[in-house]
Amino acid sequence: MFTIIGGDGKEYGPVGVSQIRSWLVAGRANLDTKARAVGTEQWRTLGDFPEFNDTLATPPPLAAPASEPVAPAAAPTTPFVIDPRNLASRGVRTGAALMNAFFYFICTIPGSVIMSRKLLEQNPELAKGGFPRIDQLDLTPLIAGVIWVWVGLFSAMALQCILLALRGQNLGKLMFGVRVVRVADGQPAGFVHGVLLRFLVPVAIVLLLNATTMVLGFVFLAIDYAFMFREDQRCLHDLMAGTKVVRAG
Repeated sequence: MFTIIGGDGKEYGPVGVSQIRSWLVAGRANLDTKARAVGTEQWRTLGDFPEFNDTLATPPPLAAPASEPVAPAAAPTTPFVIDPRNLASRGVRTGAALMNAFFYFICTIPGSVIMSRKLLEQNPELAKGGFPRIDQLDLTPLIAGVIWVWVGLFSAMALQCILLALRGQNLGKLMFGVRVVRVADGQPAGFVHGVLLRFLVPVAIVLLLNATTMVLGFVFLAIDYAFMFREDQRCLHDLMAGTKVVRAG
């Protein structure tokens, strides 16, 4: 992988040998173009690297007559290339996700306990191992219990939002030493990319799908997770938010 300096003085890359060869053939770079290999700091010319010495074996196109103005060659444009060396591993990201799921589960326990206790108080037959007819069950205690379950869940989500906005880390990522950054410049994701687009929008999609059919929400989560096995290791919500997960150290 190499980084080159284009005719506009800007750096382009890191890109592979084949990409630079195509620029040489197209005339967007030449053997005098400054370049350096990834992992080194010394700038050299492309002609100094044996990988490109035979690229211009064929004669270059004739230059335009001096009387005709020649437009400057456009600087090479390349797709953004993610450096994989600092990406968080898939195993670490999976562990962080499981830790977050466990945290959400813990936060719903108080509401679940309240709901179960009141249900048993209103329906003593359940405490004795019996099960009354559905039309005889008093389900009013479930309402308060469900409310407390959602209070615990939303409290956990609020804490995660604050951590993501301020640190680029939720509890799971904080424990596993990884963080969320913008893919374009490596800067902290912030509220819009880290909280709104990467967290709240996917959660809203899952809730809407679950309101239709519970299976659809799990299908979305499975597809979202499967995207992590791309070469750039970005889940579907990372692509939606323009983010990536890197090691915090």
